[in-house]
Amino acid sequence: MTADATPALVEDKQRTAAGPRVHKGSAYPRYLAGKVAGAAVSLLAVLVTSFFLFRLIPGDPVKTMTGGRQVSAEQLAAYREEFGLDLPLWRQFTDYCGKALTGDFGTSYQFRAPVVDKITEAVPNTLLLTGTAFVLYTALGIFLGTRSAWRRGKLGDRFNTGLALTLYSVPSFWLGLLLIIVLSVGVGPLPGMFPTGGMESGGEEGFGYVLDVAHHLVLPVVTLVAVEYGQTLLVTRSALLDEMGSDYLTTARAKGLRDDLVRRRHAVPNALLPTVTLIFINLGRTVAGVILVETVFSWPGLGGLFYQALSVPDLPLVQGLFFVFAAAVIVMNTLADLVYPLLDPRVAR
Repeated sequence: MTADATPALVEDKQRTAAGPRVHKGSAYPRYLAGKVAGAAVSLLAVLVTSFFLFRLIPGDPVKTMTGGRQVSAEQLAAYREEFGLDLPLWRQFTDYCGKALTGDFGTSYQFRAPVVDKITEAVPNTLLLTGTAFVLYTALGIFLGTRSAWRRGKLGDRFNTGLALTLYSVPSFWLGLLLIIVLSVGVGPLPGMFPTGGMESGGEEGFGYVLDVAHHLVLPVVTLVAVEYGQTLLVTRSALLDEMGSDYLTTARAKGLRDDLVRRRHAVPNALLPTVTLIFINLGRTVAGVILVETVFSWPGLGGLFYQALSVPDLPLVQGLFFVFAAAVIVMNTLADLVYPLLDPRVAR
């Protein structure tokens, strides 16, 4: 071996021992620009898709809004002119895109109010429901997933995994209806303990109002947590199992660290990388809400509003809600992509 080759060999060994080299100065800005550009293209595609997709829904919005009443052809024509439905499709499309880019999604057919105002009214209700459920099922999924992986093959692991798979495969609307029958209506000697739907009973103020809303919140939150926690549990369990045989865990045990410390300080932080992506995606779904659960429990959120809009069809409202739903997922997915290299710099190479 020549003297010139020795430094290069030493450098290669050092590079291998230290892991892949990350050029932080240039890699991350390029990575950032690529992800943001991809998100912008996706949002533009959603904007275009939302216009044409819902025009495939059968039915005449104007006739639906008249409620089956006898209406003259002149009145129908006046309604179509009012809502711009008499314009050529290409003109409707250009008007829609131009206004949407400025945040104006038009006026709702059935509510005769700006779409943005209707969405703004419903967002807090959806965030209350899905946000509460998100915190609970994320914490529960990570906790049980960690314990199941650390005790793989034991009774607790088999029970947690089996229950998570079972509940994850259950349709949310079916579970919601079952909870209403059992815990709202009552079965046999078991009395109904919770409201069948809605967000409040009315007539309450102050702390009583908070308790009333919390009472209405129990069943839809339980439904969402039961259906959704299994995904987080399974992802966390799988990621932690991949780390179980790593050399750094063996080294930590050899240093005399307790098993709980090895799991909490070393294994879990490295295994949470896939879970972080899932958390951000679920955050996007938190904004979107859960249409079926909100509909079953008559919760006045974005999901219930979307169901009402589809029944007309209220094209401006449906288009606006669809864009908000998709945009929330795209934005949160992009944020996950941007955070991931901070946790593992090799991603941005």
